[in-house]
Amino acid sequence: MAEKDIISKHILKQIALDMARYLFELDIQEAELLDSEYQRIEDRRADLVLHVKKPEEFMLHIEVQNNHHPQMVWRMLRYRLDIRHEHPDLPIRQYLLYIGQERLRMSNRIDEPNLSYAYTQIDTRQLDCQHLLHCDNPDALVLAILCDFHGQDPSRVIRTIIQRLQTLLQDDSSGFREYFAMLEILSENRNLQTLVNEELAMLSNTKLSNLPSYQKGWQIGIQEGRQEGEQKGRQEGEQKGEQKGEQKGLARSLRYLLEQKFGGLPDTLDQRLQAADDTQLLQWMGRVLHANDLSDVFAS
Repeated sequence: MAEKDIISKHILKQIALDMARYLFELDIQEAELLDSEYQRIEDRRADLVLHVKKPEEFMLHIEVQNNHHPQMVWRMLRYRLDIRHEHPDLPIRQYLLYIGQERLRMSNRIDEPNLSYAYTQIDTRQLDCQHLLHCDNPDALVLAILCDFHGQDPSRVIRTIIQRLQTLLQDDSSGFREYFAMLEILSENRNLQTLVNEELAMLSNTKLSNLPSYQKGWQIGIQEGRQEGEQKGRQEGEQKGEQKGEQKGLARSLRYLLEQKFGGLPDTLDQRLQAADDTQLLQWMGRVLHANDLSDVFAS
C-alpha cells in the first residue's frame, strides 16, 4: 500500500481487535498493540503486531494488502522471523487481509527443500457482508463496506450501514463523524465513496458542507475567518469585519476541500477564491463532491 494508503494506519490501529474478532474469528479478550518497526539493513514496519494476553497468549501479526505483491510470502516470512526474534517464547499467528479489487492471486505458502512456511490469507471480497451488518459494533459495520454484497444494490447496503451507525451512535455525534470518515476511506477501495456521501445526504438532508469528511476544512476555515473578522472589526467596524472574515473563511474552506480531493492546486487559485463573493463560493463548494477535476468546479 506504499503508493496509496487505502486504509490509514490510524484506522488500522483503532479497529485491529475487531478485525481479529469478526474477520479472523479469534477469541481475544485482552491485547496490546506493539511497535512494529524492525531494523536490519533497512527499516521495515509491519502493519499491525499485537501481543494477545487473554484468553491465551500469542503474537498476532496482521498485514492489509491493497494490491498484488509477487514477493508477499517472503515479506511475511521476514516479518515472522523479526517477531520471533523479539518474542522467542510465544506462538505467532499471521494473517493477510486482502482488500484489493482484482482477484486474489498471491501465494501464501513456501514449499522448498528444508523450508515449509504458510500463513492465513483472507480476501474481503469473499466475506459475506450480512454477518457484519448484523453486529452491534461500529467497527464491524464499517468493515462491511469491503465485503461481498451478494448482488444486493450497493446503495441499499450502504444505507443499512449508515442507519445502523446512526442508531448505535445516536447520542455520540462526534463518534458518528469519526466512523463515517472511516467508512468514506474504506469505500474508496470499492469505488463507492460517492454513493456513501449521497446516501448520508439523503438520509439526513445534510448539506455537502456538513458531511464528516468536510467538517474539518469547513470548521477551520470559518473559525479562522471569524477570528480575522473580529480583529478587523475592532479596527474597521465589527459588522463589516466579521462579514469579510467569514467570506475569507469560506474561501479557506473551499481551498481545503479542493486540496483533499485534487491534491496540489495552482497558485492563481487563491486570487480567484479571494475575489469571489459568498454566493459564488457556496456554488463552487456544492460542486466539489461530484467534480472529476477543477474545471468541473469552476465551470461557468
